[in-house]
Amino acid sequence: MVEAKIWFVTGASRGFGRLWTRAVLERGDKVAATARKLSAIADLKDEFGDQFLPMELDVTDHDGVGRAVHKAHRHFGRLDIVLSNAGYGLLGAVEEVGINEARANFETNVLGSLSVVQAAVSVMREQGRGHILAVSSVGGLVAFPMGGIYQATKFAVEGLMQTLALEVEQFGLKVTLIEPGPFKTDFMESSSLRHAAPLPAYDAAREQLAQALSPEMFGDPSATIKTLLSVVDAAEPPLHVMLGQQLLPMVKQIYAARIQSWEQWSDDVDH
Repeated sequence: MVEAKIWFVTGASRGFGRLWTRAVLERGDKVAATARKLSAIADLKDEFGDQFLPMELDVTDHDGVGRAVHKAHRHFGRLDIVLSNAGYGLLGAVEEVGINEARANFETNVLGSLSVVQAAVSVMREQGRGHILAVSSVGGLVAFPMGGIYQATKFAVEGLMQTLALEVEQFGLKVTLIEPGPFKTDFMESSSLRHAAPLPAYDAAREQLAQALSPEMFGDPSATIKTLLSVVDAAEPPLHVMLGQQLLPMVKQIYAARIQSWEQWSDDVDH
């Protein structure tokens, strides 16, 4: 019989965090999960009882994150998987976004992830094993108009976690970046997406983006569960996992053009 895994998950109240938390509970794993309001995840405690430890947490509270991770570790005796999922989107042209809006997005998406990672490593390093996952985005791999600040946070998460993987391999720890494209979660709703005050100069770009985000682009979130479970059950999990069938060809095309440009201009500089 396979031993149940023990998870710590941030941002479990909605979207992928909610979906994945329920999925791993249903397969018999144990989960310590956080949300900004306990009422948002209270039903999971009612349904799954001692399998589930709910905690109220804002990931911008660095010390609070540390306390939550260590509480989960004490409660269950170990942590096998830590999933840094809490975050939100910010839509607006780079010129439109206020500095405080940008700072708040970085506080949650980047520094919140950093707080989770630091607390997780402090526990898992002593264990000599563990798997840290962070939710990034296809927007952390390639750029799109009107999402510059949000995408900057995800590019930062990519760099953070890739570096972390190199540093903690010596301790027997694994790291995976989860890079979703568009799915039919509540990410596009006000609970997960904020908008900068618009400038008329960017109305055309806004309209172009709205037309590009056609309904057929958004995948079924439940289709990601199988991949997630395969990743955490793998003896050698990947550093990068892209979720969304349409993404890989697009990313390959963009990266191929980038390599071609590097090659062209490095030749010019060398000569």
